[in-house]
Amino acid sequence: MADIELRKRLLTVEEIFHEGGPVAAIPLRRAAAISVIANPFAGRYVEEISFFMKTLEPLGVEMAQALVKALGGDPKAVQGYGKGAIVGAAGELEHGALWHVPGGYAMRAVLGDAKAIVPSAKKVGGPGTRLDIPVTHINASYVRSHFDAMEVGVPDGPRADELALVLVMTTGARIHARVGGLAADDIKGQDGLR
Repeated sequence: MADIELRKRLLTVEEIFHEGGPVAAIPLRRAAAISVIANPFAGRYVEEISFFMKTLEPLGVEMAQALVKALGGDPKAVQGYGKGAIVGAAGELEHGALWHVPGGYAMRAVLGDAKAIVPSAKKVGGPGTRLDIPVTHINASYVRSHFDAMEVGVPDGPRADELALVLVMTTGARIHARVGGLAADDIKGQDGLR
């Protein structure tokens, strides 16, 4: 990661035992990895920025590996994922879009044969900005029980000239999921949707 100036990393793990109903036999675990890096395009308009996606690939893989480790070390235990970016105020939303490919493909590479599109969110904001990272099932986006979100943020970031890049993984459905739709056990796995 020679071309990335990393200021800090955050790793958060939540264990959810219930949402007001019965206590789950196995708690849902959600984890978020955030890397706060210098934004090389901050403060000016740069026409060609897509080359930076390749630079971000190793960071994405490191973050995805850290999430799997935080969730117990077995990639097969991961059932949901999502990604996002918070762009500091001297940047533009498109700088956050640079994370789509390296963040998404890193999780697919680490998890193996994940088929569903990795949902994402991005916004421009200052230190302390919060972002809800959408989550779907890793193999079928239409698995309703896994529609979720994890709120993330960095207390002192991103600074104006930084990017906060985020990956999220979960170990299962929402606690007490009961609104029907395609069940995880019924995934056909052909198109990433069903």
